[in-house]
Amino acid sequence: MNRRSLLALIVSAPILLGQASASTAEAQARLKTAVDEVLSVSNRVSSRSALAESARPVLQKHISFETMTRRAVGVGWRQFSAAQQQKATQLFTTLVIRTYSNKFTPGEKAAVDFQTAQAPAAGRVDVPTTLVYKGSRYSVTYRMEQVGGGWRIVDVVIEGVSMVANYRTQLDSTFKKGGAAAVITSLEQSVSRPQ
Repeated sequence: MNRRSLLALIVSAPILLGQASASTAEAQARLKTAVDEVLSVSNRVSSRSALAESARPVLQKHISFETMTRRAVGVGWRQFSAAQQQKATQLFTTLVIRTYSNKFTPGEKAAVDFQTAQAPAAGRVDVPTTLVYKGSRYSVTYRMEQVGGGWRIVDVVIEGVSMVANYRTQLDSTFKKGGAAAVITSLEQSVSRPQ
């Protein structure tokens, strides 16, 4: 590295770090708002089905389900038609919301402790948290990215397990066996199962 490049790096480092810090703070603030809104909904509903229904618009505002679905399907996503992508996203959204709503008991309060957010790459922020629920502690990291002009959740890592990667093992295998139609059928079957 020549002197001029090194000098430019030294001079721009504080500016770049300041921008990263601002992005990190902005992403973390967005996540706190999302968590507060979901906890507010969960504190006022009386059933799991009501939680899923009431939380859906809040979650759709703060989570990029399209990004999650695309990544959960994997490389096969490019072979889906636009209509198939839309249908898969709709089904995946319903499946995720219902699955995670079923893990909560109405009336049980949850507490979330936010730790220092990190920016592992440009346009991405990971916010580690500790969730305390029913006397147990869970490590939950929210992966956030700039999507559609704002910070949105694109993955949730619970106790070291990525939700997107977990679904990818299922959906990628289904895609390899039967293509986009098989993935949509599998999602429809999962959504139609009784809660």
